[in-house]
Amino acid sequence: MIINNVNLVLAEETVKGSLEIKDGIIASFTDNPSQLPQALDAEGGWLMPGFIELHTDNLDKFFTPRPKVDWPSHSAMSSHDALMVASGITTVLDAVAVGDVRDGGHRLENLQKMIDAVINSQQAGLNRAEHRLHLRCELPHESTLPLFEQLMHKPGLSLVSLMDHSPGQRQFATPQKYREYYQGKYQMNDQEMELFQASQIANSRRWAQPNRQAIAAHCRELGIALASHDDATADHVSESKALGSVIAEFPTTEDAARASHAHGLQVLMGAPNIVRGGSHSGNVAAKHLASLGLLDILSSDYYPASLMDSVFRIAMDDNNAFSLSQAVALVTRNPASALGLSDRGMIAEGKRADLVLARAHDHHHYVQNVWRQGIQVF
Repeated sequence: MIINNVNLVLAEETVKGSLEIKDGIIASFTDNPSQLPQALDAEGGWLMPGFIELHTDNLDKFFTPRPKVDWPSHSAMSSHDALMVASGITTVLDAVAVGDVRDGGHRLENLQKMIDAVINSQQAGLNRAEHRLHLRCELPHESTLPLFEQLMHKPGLSLVSLMDHSPGQRQFATPQKYREYYQGKYQMNDQEMELFQASQIANSRRWAQPNRQAIAAHCRELGIALASHDDATADHVSESKALGSVIAEFPTTEDAARASHAHGLQVLMGAPNIVRGGSHSGNVAAKHLASLGLLDILSSDYYPASLMDSVFRIAMDDNNAFSLSQAVALVTRNPASALGLSDRGMIAEGKRADLVLARAHDHHHYVQNVWRQGIQVF
């Protein structure tokens, strides 16, 4: 198969030309147009490597589309997978929560069902994107460590992140932001919120550090990539580095992002943060980190289509030094490197033909076609 008349977004530059796919890999590419009549005319669109998503909780929405509504696993997984490829994502780490901020939440109830859905559909060849697992470990919970130890040998487990969403630190350094978020999320009155907040602080003091140390030790032993989450200070980052983290997910301050780079951690921020122009929690803006050269990876987080939008927003923003190639690397080459996936993430001969063709309309960019290992999936 040949894709012709296309802007090839390469590792260092963008060139107009054509690309040939054979046996699921990129066989060749050139800056000359193809003369073969059967070549696909991309009409001047942009051809990029397939996006690699490291942290999306999108699957959870399909298992519980409304409060107290459970959806069948096969349908939830298929719908989620379809949205992934429609967003240009060809490799996705489905982030599932191990432990929760409160007992009785649907995340714990759905945990095993979601993991089984990811593994079974992938092994059966049903998915259009390649699905792997990301275990998001909520540290201030008594069940987190035993649950993790039951799951740490699951096939496809590629990333573990260590989270503490208790009040007064990290993402919720401001108590008012914590109250706004959780009181609205769980529909609690003031008295219920006070009790909830006190219990979260107590759980964090009891469980967070022992769980952090134990889970990180398991990851080092098993060779599983580890990510910090919501680091806010240089001390947080130093601890994360000592534990073996290779990715800093959503650092909440410029200081934490700088420290992460100094320690060799790749800084991951949310693509919705770029699209919206700032953090919904009031933390450091991703575009600010981009302007400082402190942004390495983008994740769609809660909105899959944000990856494509954010890539072009960054590339066209005069406040940073990102070329289009460098912006695309935030969702391709860099996440591939963080996970050691050397067979994908860039347009180069011999790499997997995981590709996204983008088009523009009214200054907005959208996904036109997607191929995974040379097979068109969108």
